Formats: sequence, C-alpha cells, structure tokens
Amino acid sequence: MLKITYPVKAMEGKAASVLERLLREIPILKLKTLKIDEPRDRDFGIDITAQVNVGGESYLLICQVKSNGQPRFVRDAAHQLRNYVTHFKKQATPILIAPYLSAASRELCRENDVSFLDLEGNAHIAFGAVYIDCSVSDKPILERREFHSLFKPKSAQVLRILLRNPNQVWKVVDLAEVAKVSLGHVSNVRKALLDREWAEIVPEGIHLTSPDALLDGWKLAYRPSFEKETRFYTTLHGSAMERAIRDMFVGMKDDGKLALASFSAAHWIAPYARTGTQFIYADISTLECLHKALSLSSATKGENVIVMCPKDTGVFLDTYEPSPNIRCTSPVQTYLDLSLAGERGQEAAEYLRSARLSWQK
Repeated sequence: MLKITYPVKAMEGKAASVLERLLREIPILKLKTLKIDEPRDRDFGIDITAQVNVGGESYLLICQVKSNGQPRFVRDAAHQLRNYVTHFKKQATPILIAPYLSAASRELCRENDVSFLDLEGNAHIAFGAVYIDCSVSDKPILERREFHSLFKPKSAQVLRILLRNPNQVWKVVDLAEVAKVSLGHVSNVRKALLDREWAEIVPEGIHLTSPDALLDGWKLAYRPSFEKETRFYTTLHGSAMERAIRDMFVGMKDDGKLALASFSAAHWIAPYARTGTQFIYADISTLECLHKALSLSSATKGENVIVMCPKDTGVFLDTYEPSPNIRCTSPVQTYLDLSLAGERGQEAAEYLRSARLSWQK
C-alpha cells in the first residue's frame, strides 16, 4: 500500500484508500504517487492527487472529496473541479468522491464531464486507455433511511402543500402554518428538497423546481399504512349510490375525516378504469355514520365497499372537491394509491398524472 503523505480526516483518508484500491485493479496502470493535498491546494477544491502511468503516458488525477453526495453539493463540486482544470490549464482528469452518489448525482457528473467514485462501489473514471464504469443497485442504509423519512406523514403534509402549486413561493412560517407542522419540520423538509435540487430558494422563499422528480421519489417510497381496513357489501349502486355518497358528505359537513379514494376518487378526478367497488378513506370515528349512510353490511354476499382508516391523517387535510358534495383524496394522493393497485391501477395512475399532474413552468 502507498503511504498517505498528509494527515487527513477519516473521510479523505478512506476516499484515498478506495481510489488506490480501484486503480491497482487495472493491469495496464501503474500508480506512481497518491497523496492527500495540503491545505493551500484545498482552497481550490482539490483534496487528493494521483500520478499514474498507462502505456508509457503519464496522467494526473485531481479529486475533490465531499461528505455529502446530494445533487446540490455535487453540482458545486463539479463546477469547481472544471474551473480548476481550466484556470490552471493542466491536463488532468477531475474526479469527485463521496460516500454515496445517487443516480441523479452521477448524471450531473457525466453532464459536466467529471469522473466520479463513491464508497459504495459506483464509479465512472475515463482517461487515456482507461475506462472504468461500475454501479451497484443497493443504496446504503443511511441513504435509504433519509430518503424514506422525506415521505413520512408529517413531511408528507408539507409536500402535499408544495405540490398543489409548485410555482408558488412559500415562507417557512407560512408553510408550517398551512401544513400544520412545526417550523423545524418544514426546515428539515426544505433542506432535503434543496439537497436533491427538487426546490430552490428565491428572495421571497422556497418553491419546487422539479415536482415530477419529487412525485417519482414519493411513488418509489410510498407504502400506505392503515389502522383498520374493512370490506362491506351494499345493495346501493349507480345513481342511488351516488346520491347516498353526496348525502353522506352533506351530513359530515367540513369536519368529517372522510374521502373517496383510489379508483373511486379517480372516477371524479380523471376517469379511466371502471370498477364496481367503492374505495373510501375514513377516520375510525366516522365508521358508524358511514354504515348508516351507505347501508353497509358484512361482506358475506361479496364485497363492493372497502373502507380504509389511514394512520396518516394528513390525507384528510388535502382533500379535493371535484363536484358539489363529493370529497376525494387529492390528485397526488389518488395517484400514489392507484400506483399500488395492480396493473389496471398503474394505468389509471399514469392517465391521472398526465391529465391532472402535468406541471408547466
């Protein structure tokens, strides 16, 4: 092993070791020097340099090490590396190294013609006759945990507000008030969105810049959880069922935690797939009223009403009224639920997305 020539923090030392190990796996490459650069070099964003020889030709590799591999930090590092190469007119290969680089971060590197390496095994390094390209499918545990935390119920309440109108600019205080969460929670969500470049800060506040990427991420992480799910039978159908549903919402007024969901919501928002079953989100406290309003009985004769009591009560804070006395889950929530409802549900979800969730700048 080459000796690291400068005392460094653990991250930079590990990055140097991983880079060295990768380079030594290339038969035609001879590693001449590898060092952690001194503080004056780091002023230019350079943390590690390596001199290598390939087929009698010498190459210089310059590396910047980032402790956070989210797109916002990757973009800055890539620009800094490119500027260093241009300013000093050195024939060098810029490499960005981070603990983990997502697919979006890796694409940013490619767009900026910067090689990359992360400590999980993703790498793309090209110079001379050397071409290294490898990827791993698994995300590290901490990355998965952080990603999923962005879509937990309290955070989801903030995301629902932002997705109503992605172009709307929000102050943190206002967003917290409307979403009914703490200022600290909004700040955490804001940081996560900024790091992934799904939002940006302007003088007036924050707004989404990539609502589609946010929705894609939410769909990937979405796993609904219910306190209770019950299947019923009713003799009502067609126009009689619709009248009963309207009367039910009139009786519940604005205080009822009750909404049509999944295919039933999509029927009113963006009709696509027909189903003979009604899907309803309800708070446990509304079940008795629901029984009476829709003449529900046990499903011994074949279920045609499915009532779900979600643990995430934030779904009731963002309901949508497409017609008088009809309350549905929002287009975003309906899209998420349909995306998990089998092949027909996925088709209905994509139709709803194209019809109601196609955002224009």
